[in-house]
Amino acid sequence: MRIYQRIEALFAPSADVWERHSNPLSGWTRVPILPLLALAIYARLWIGWWCLLPIALLVLWAFVNPRAFPPPKDRSAWMTRAGHGERIWLNQKTNPIPAHHAKALKVLAPLPLLGIPTLIWGLYSLDAALSAVSVSFVVITKMWFLDRMVWLYEETPEDARP
Repeated sequence: MRIYQRIEALFAPSADVWERHSNPLSGWTRVPILPLLALAIYARLWIGWWCLLPIALLVLWAFVNPRAFPPPKDRSAWMTRAGHGERIWLNQKTNPIPAHHAKALKVLAPLPLLGIPTLIWGLYSLDAALSAVSVSFVVITKMWFLDRMVWLYEETPEDARP
């Protein structure tokens, strides 16, 4: 979990940014960032150095995205609950989470990272199949993690939610 806290500290989201981050439009428009980034890197085969333009735009979008949307009107959307569940999870030192979530999240949280080395190799070696499988693995395991965040959010008493 330390890596997630470091990432959070790097971006230092305020309460307002967390609210914006939990907008379903923000969440769903972040999902395709990795597949598009992999495609942009792979595109060096076709467009050479011009691939740096979409790569730069995607990196910029990844930074701007959590700030680009207004806070959600309510918390009924799945992606909104996932965002708030993530905040609960990251706050577990001050507000402990149930043991069954803590155990599952020790496995689920780092799982998407397991696909990164094969993705890097697939993109380096221009292996389209390996790249596609690796991106799929990362996205699917990240969505699984987010589903657990929704479950955590729903099991957290309302007075303990951010």
